[in-house]
Amino acid sequence: MKTKHVFSYQRLFTQENRGLLLDIVVFLLNLFLMQRLTRYALDVFRYADEGEPLAQFSLLSACVAMWVLPAAGAVLKRWHFHQRLNASGRKFEFGANLSGCLFNPIFYFCLNLVLVSAIIAGAGQFLFGNRLSDSAAIFVPSILLGLIATIVQTYLIYRYFSAPKKPPRYDFLLEPESEILGDVCIFLNMILFQVAWNFMAFADLGRPSGPVEFIGRLFFLCFVALLIYFPPRMFYLAEDIERPRTWVTMLLANSPVIVRVLIGTKDWR
Repeated sequence: MKTKHVFSYQRLFTQENRGLLLDIVVFLLNLFLMQRLTRYALDVFRYADEGEPLAQFSLLSACVAMWVLPAAGAVLKRWHFHQRLNASGRKFEFGANLSGCLFNPIFYFCLNLVLVSAIIAGAGQFLFGNRLSDSAAIFVPSILLGLIATIVQTYLIYRYFSAPKKPPRYDFLLEPESEILGDVCIFLNMILFQVAWNFMAFADLGRPSGPVEFIGRLFFLCFVALLIYFPPRMFYLAEDIERPRTWVTMLLANSPVIVRVLIGTKDWR
C-alpha cells in the first residue's frame, strides 16, 4: 500500500499529468493565497488610477506577461508534446480530439486583442502621453502593429497543436529543460488569469434572494470560470481532454471562488 501511494505521488509530477498538477495548484492557491494576491492587485489598480507610475508600469508588465507567456510556453513545449504522443502510439488530430467553439483560434485571437489593446494603451501613456490618442500618426501605426503582433502570437499558440515536420532549429528546444521552462510559463500565466478571476470574489454581492438567483448565479459563474480558465489550460487539455477526471479537477480548481460568490462575497470579508 505504501508503494502504491509513492507511485501515485510520483506520477502526479510526470509530463502527462501536468494538467492535473496545475488544477491542484490552482485549487490550493484559490483556497489559501489568491485572495491576498488579489487584494494587492486591487491596490495596484487604485494606485495606477491615481497616477502612480510604478503601479501603472506593474499593470502594463502583467498584461505583457499574459500576452507573451502562452506563446512562449507553446514554442518551448511543442516538440516534446508531439514526441510524447508518438512514443505512446497516439497521433494528435485537431478536429478529432478537440471539440467545441472554445478551441477555435478566433476565441483566443479576440482575447489577445483585448490584451494587446491594454498594452498599447499603457505603453502609449509611458512613451507618448496623451499624444497617442490625439495623433493619428502615432495611434494608427500602433493599432496596426498590435494587430499584426496578435496574429503572429495566435499563430504561435495554435501551431502547438500541429505536429512538427522536422526538429526545431534551436538545440535548446530539444532539451527537457525547454519543456520545464514552458510549464513555468503556463503556470505563471494561469496565476495571472486567476488574479483576474478572483476579482469576482471582491464584488459587493449578498446572499442569493432565492433559488432562481442562485441557479442563475451558478450558471453565470461556471460560464465565466470556463472562459477564464480555458486559455491558459488548453495546452494541457489537448492531452488530457479524454480523461473524465479532467473536467472534475478543473471545476475543483475554480470551486473556491464559485462558492464564495454563490454564498455572497460579503460573508467572506
